Amino acid sequence: MTKEIEIKVPDMGDFDNVPVIEILVSEGDEVVADDSLITLESEKATMEIPSPHSGKITQILVEEGQHVNQGMVIARIEVSEVLDKSEEKTEFKKDVSSPSKNNSSFLSRQESQDVSPAVDKNDYDTELLVLGGGPGGYTAAFRAADLGMQVTLVERYNSLGGVCLNVGCIPSKALLHSALVIREAEHMQQHGLDFGKPKIDKDKLLGWKDSVVQKLTGGLGQMAKQRKVKVVNGVGQFVDSHTLSVDGTSITFAQCIIAAGSQVFKLPNIPWDDKRVMDSTDALRMDDIPKSMLIIGGGIIGLEMATVYSALGTEITIVEMMDQIIPGADKDLVRPLTMISKKRYKEIRLKTAVTNVAVKKGGLEVEFDGKDKQTFDKVLVAVGRVPNGNKIGAENAGVNVTERGFIEVDKQMRTNVPHIFAIGDIVGQPMLAHKATHEAKIAAEVAHGEKVFFDAMVIPSVAYTDPEVAWVGETEITAKEKGIDYGIGKFPWAASGRALGLDRTEGFTKLLFDNETDRIIGAGITGPNAGELISELALAIEMGCDAADIGLTIHPHPTLAESVAMSAEAFEGTITDLYIPKKK
Repeated sequence: MTKEIEIKVPDMGDFDNVPVIEILVSEGDEVVADDSLITLESEKATMEIPSPHSGKITQILVEEGQHVNQGMVIARIEVSEVLDKSEEKTEFKKDVSSPSKNNSSFLSRQESQDVSPAVDKNDYDTELLVLGGGPGGYTAAFRAADLGMQVTLVERYNSLGGVCLNVGCIPSKALLHSALVIREAEHMQQHGLDFGKPKIDKDKLLGWKDSVVQKLTGGLGQMAKQRKVKVVNGVGQFVDSHTLSVDGTSITFAQCIIAAGSQVFKLPNIPWDDKRVMDSTDALRMDDIPKSMLIIGGGIIGLEMATVYSALGTEITIVEMMDQIIPGADKDLVRPLTMISKKRYKEIRLKTAVTNVAVKKGGLEVEFDGKDKQTFDKVLVAVGRVPNGNKIGAENAGVNVTERGFIEVDKQMRTNVPHIFAIGDIVGQPMLAHKATHEAKIAAEVAHGEKVFFDAMVIPSVAYTDPEVAWVGETEITAKEKGIDYGIGKFPWAASGRALGLDRTEGFTKLLFDNETDRIIGAGITGPNAGELISELALAIEMGCDAADIGLTIHPHPTLAESVAMSAEAFEGTITDLYIPKKK
């Protein structure tokens, strides 16, 4: 006996009127349960609608380009009543396969083993609780849900994404793009293109920046619903090793991943109650565009904000205690940025400390090294971030936290409490979203029972300034500290046809090689789009490439990317685009 059953669009969260972009089967096709029938495309992702039954497709009731909603009949299937005794709920088909021994990746996945949790998940409100909804937190929650775990995600704010998506990486890059457009238009005046002075509509600019954030955070909320991740908004505090209190409501968990992030370091002796003193969050909110601003801290965040505000018309002064901007990067790598910044900004004061900030009616009076004083309309403090390890009641769960607020973990992201993991800013430097997301996948997979480890060789860093500065692996500073015998391959962008066409010849690409093996151990790039170029070199280091591997890889011409191959050739002595005298 057979019967014909309607196949309907399942629950898609808050999505409606979603377009069909591909029909994967034809009338008369035999399918098995969970075979994909059609593909839909939402604002954030594509979704495949699977068949809830095995049988023969008798009718396809939608067309490509047609928009569908929940409950709409998309097809009819003829099934055997013997094989199909009960109708199962249709869910979106996803690739939730566990890591296998044939899957090698950046995260060094090893053969899956059955590492069962030491607790019974049925004794708790949730199988896995994730504390914090930033890039690390939502990645951990989504990966665990894809693996079939019951997940609760606790986030203090109303939208997911954490600092990065809401008040960090994403909104800053939107404003930095605006700054770059202004600067490029100004630069082209000398080449015959005069667009005139830009008219800045601050409210419209900020509206665009906010819309970028809302698209991403809204998409995360929808994906949480699609994965059936329960999101609880509120501030979480550990009560014991299996209980978290969220604004007074207790949630018990079998396992937990701490992804509570970090916060801006509040420099002491600064009048923080004065609205003219800002941190990075305030700077991105951009209540106004001041005539003058002092930025305390010459690191990446401070320099990115200087890039934005300077392009919008603010007179910028930067003060940094170290002897260079972007401390930790090689001096030659930041030199082009330093030279350009000195022309754009009023002053860059190195090896200088702020000893006092006095509130005055006409501005903020800042004292440098106890000597001279200057008055500014605004002061931005950008001296780093501190982890939130001491703010979540971790001691109640028995989790060890250092005096500085970091939580120590092993290569599986486990804390000293075996069923509690920690990831992201809270486990140590570098405090970068892309590090957190990779740690998150490891923690989620280990919580599920996989034997995987985080053993990334390198983590790239990027300053999205103008010009950009990016580096990965060993720097000359760290190579010397470790006593590594290294060689350098360097290609100046003044010899790059692409850079000349952009009239951006200040940059260069530098590769560091181990002189014993010729393998690449580090790289640095300064110039436009350096952050887009550095990933190739991160992969090269991870794969153990030597100079010949890189130099013999054909890069498209003319591009900035070919400077990577040419730097390798410069190290080998085979380059023809430069004349390098042979050593006698």
